[in-house]
Amino acid sequence: MNNKLPHNHDKNLCAVLERMPESRNFYEAASLFQLLGDGTRLKILWLLCHSRECVSDIAAAVGVSKAVASHHLQLLRRSGLVTGERVGQEIHYSLNDTNEAKLLHATIEAMFNMTCPSAIIK
Repeated sequence: MNNKLPHNHDKNLCAVLERMPESRNFYEAASLFQLLGDGTRLKILWLLCHSRECVSDIAAAVGVSKAVASHHLQLLRRSGLVTGERVGQEIHYSLNDTNEAKLLHATIEAMFNMTCPSAIIK
């Protein structure tokens, strides 16, 4: 690896580079972070970190139309962060039980410097 580096100022760099994830991992993470770059989508994700809701309630809670909420939910579902379960005529959405979703939940709570409302309500 040394022959690829024009300078090797930090002798630990080669050891660090040996542990670097594959490029596709960085692109997948960037895609996920890009998804969270929309305030409405982030608000919906925050809501679903703490409750299981239908699209009508989600739309009303975040102040958007059902069509807009559905669009954001579709993107969140496609990313694997959110899951939906049919209950009669409705689909109830919630945070998916994945490492990425759990990590984002913890990150969102830390960013807003708050304790998860679900932990307080229980």
